[in-house]
Amino acid sequence: MDDLDWNAVGWEELSARAGRVRLPGWDCTTGLVVGDGAALLVDTGSSLREGAVLRADTRRLIGPHARVTHIALTHPHFDHVLGTAAFAGVDVYGAAGIDTVFTRGRDELRASAMAHGLPHEEAAEATDVLVVPHHRVCGEWTIDLGGGLQVLLANVGPAHSGHDLAVLVPGTPEVVFCGDLVEESGEPQAGSDAMPSRWPAALDRLLELGGEDAVYVPGHGAAVNAAFVRAQRAALAARFGVS
Repeated sequence: MDDLDWNAVGWEELSARAGRVRLPGWDCTTGLVVGDGAALLVDTGSSLREGAVLRADTRRLIGPHARVTHIALTHPHFDHVLGTAAFAGVDVYGAAGIDTVFTRGRDELRASAMAHGLPHEEAAEATDVLVVPHHRVCGEWTIDLGGGLQVLLANVGPAHSGHDLAVLVPGTPEVVFCGDLVEESGEPQAGSDAMPSRWPAALDRLLELGGEDAVYVPGHGAAVNAAFVRAQRAALAARFGVS
């Protein structure tokens, strides 16, 4: 497969097969991992409109080589999941239990989106067609994207939310999509569904997955290194009074 021109669509190259974009508004990360004939999208934005932009970007980027065949949702917050329905015929993955949040908590998801500034019409439209993940990850799940590229999904929560999923992309460097377990552009946010006592352990797990030389991609903000993740782990442990 030819080299990917991430800059052509305004995305950041993380490795030969992985890139990401920082979406406007809430500075959310969406990632893309491209194999041979298949591709994995990590999170889908805050609305169907944003999802449609991501769909157009990925089509321009991978064109005739592949299409988005899989979506991994790092956690069930509106700014990371409401664009999923813009992608048809895709296998969607989330941490075990996320399906309950989506089936029983649509009103709360809509209300959260509106409270953060998403217009009512967009919030209602996206939650009305909210895609419940087809595959729930209890421990780890490997996805074969072809061309020898196997991506690991790991259920590392609860921590930032009740259902946190990390994505490990092998390569040089290895890339870890962290969701909001790690944040660079602001302090990590702990809402009503967070489990602060488990958060430091979740970051330990991220570091085990990626190791010292990996690129760690936060849910919000610039990509960071292992030292940043360790420092944020220490800050969270002190903030929440856990070891």
